Amino acid sequence: MASNRKWAGGGLLVVSACSLIGFLLLWELVCRAGLVDAVFLPAPSQVLARGIRMWNQHSLVDNVLASTRRVMVGFLAAAVVSIPLGIMLGTSRVARAVFDPLLSFLRPLPSMSWIPLSLLWFGITETQKYSIVFMGSFAPALLYVIDATRSIDPIFIRAARNLGANRWQVMFEVILPGCIPQILSGMKVILGLSWTCVISAELVAAQQGLGFMIMNGREFFQTDTVVLGMVLISITVLVTDAVFRLIERGVLSWQR
Repeated sequence: MASNRKWAGGGLLVVSACSLIGFLLLWELVCRAGLVDAVFLPAPSQVLARGIRMWNQHSLVDNVLASTRRVMVGFLAAAVVSIPLGIMLGTSRVARAVFDPLLSFLRPLPSMSWIPLSLLWFGITETQKYSIVFMGSFAPALLYVIDATRSIDPIFIRAARNLGANRWQVMFEVILPGCIPQILSGMKVILGLSWTCVISAELVAAQQGLGFMIMNGREFFQTDTVVLGMVLISITVLVTDAVFRLIERGVLSWQR
């Protein structure tokens, strides 16, 4: 059975690789045939050539690292604040009643809406970029944590209390083990959302980063630079998601 599953997984991987290669070949052929103007959509070979030139100029890695640093700082700050606060709100009706109006105010606000205020507060600095990612990620992360905490079956909590567990024992031995898997799943979604936030910040006020790279390419009609920036965002998100999955697998090793 294990070998059959391994072969099945390998076969699906081959299918996915062939699908990607076929898509790139079709894209290349359409562009080379002149069916699409390179100003509107460059061929993959043109995008690759642009990437090689930027790599040789050392600007490619700098832009990727700048955006990744901003995402991780803002995301981790949002996680550090939202996880304990969300657990508290999920377990206390009084605390939830206090914070609900503020959360209802913050939840609909997109990350772009914070840019004018953040520029006034912090200027065109790295702190301003971090704050955009934080404010765009905090409210959704908090909602995920609250929902994860409230999803714990009350029967387990009552059973622990009937067996003599105090408040802290219920928290660390019942609530946290029960909600951590759902919290980590939510944080993966928030990590993707953090990337949209940082791109919004870099499109407006930045001298480095993938958002700046895309905007700069648009201003100089370098469509290959724009597409390269989009591809790099996808690749970087996939890499960070893979790293997050490894961390999640280590934290939740007890589930297996």
